[in-house]
Amino acid sequence: MRDPRTIVITGASSGIGEALALAYAGPGVTLGLTGRDAERLADIARLCRDRGAAVDAATLDACDGPAMAAWLTALDGRSAVDLVIANAGVSAGTGRDGETEEQARRIFAVNLDGVMNSVFPLLPAMRARRRGQVALMASLAGFRGFPGAPAYCASKAAVRVWGEALRGDLARDGIGVSVICPGFVRSRMTARNPFPMPFLMDAGRAAAIVRRGLERGRPRIAFPGPMVAAVWLLAALPPRWTDPLLRLAPKKP
Repeated sequence: MRDPRTIVITGASSGIGEALALAYAGPGVTLGLTGRDAERLADIARLCRDRGAAVDAATLDACDGPAMAAWLTALDGRSAVDLVIANAGVSAGTGRDGETEEQARRIFAVNLDGVMNSVFPLLPAMRARRRGQVALMASLAGFRGFPGAPAYCASKAAVRVWGEALRGDLARDGIGVSVICPGFVRSRMTARNPFPMPFLMDAGRAAAIVRRGLERGRPRIAFPGPMVAAVWLLAALPPRWTDPLLRLAPKKP
C-alpha cells in the first residue's frame, strides 16, 4: 500500500519496529506504537512527533489479547488503520542446558499469539471498509529449524505459513497480506549473539527494504539475498545431509 495514513507497529521500542516507526513518521501520518519498554517507547514517540506524525503510544504486552483488542479498536475508531505491522517478537536459544518448556512457551506466546492479537481486532473494520494491509514479521529462520533456537524457528515458521494462508483468505475482502522474512538485523535481540552473523544489516536499512516491499504489495519480503538463497538450500536438502552440519553451528544463549 502506498502512502498509508494510519499505521500500527507493535514492538516499536527497538530494532526493526523502531526503525519502521521513524521511517513512516511524517506530517499527516498517525502512528499507533506499542512496546513493553515504556521509556524507550516514549523516546521513539517523541522522535516521531518531532517529524510531524501524530502518535498514540501504548505500553502493552502483545500477549495480552484483551488489552491489545481494546487499544486497537479504540485507535481504529479514531483514525481508520490502513496498515498494521505485527512486529513484536522475542528470541532465546538453547545455551548449554537446552531449551526449557517455560522458555519455549513464552516464545510461542509472543511470536505467534502476539501476532494474532495484533491482527484479529482490526480485521472486522478492514473488511467493512474493504481495504487495508497486514504485515507479519516472520524470519528466514522460519524456513528451516536450527538446533540453537527451536521455539524461535518454529514460531516464525508458523507466522510465515499463517500469513501465506491468510493472504488468500483476505484477498476477497480487499485486504493485502505481506510476510516479512529478514535475516540478521542489528538490534538488542541480536546484540546478545556471541557468534558471527552473516550479512548483518542495520535496522534502518532493513526498515527501508520492508517499507519498499509493502508499498509494492509484495506477498513475501525476504532479505538479504545471499541469506535467502542459503536458507532455501538448507530447507531443500535432505535432513541426513544438513542435520550433522547444523549441529555444529554455534548455540544462541
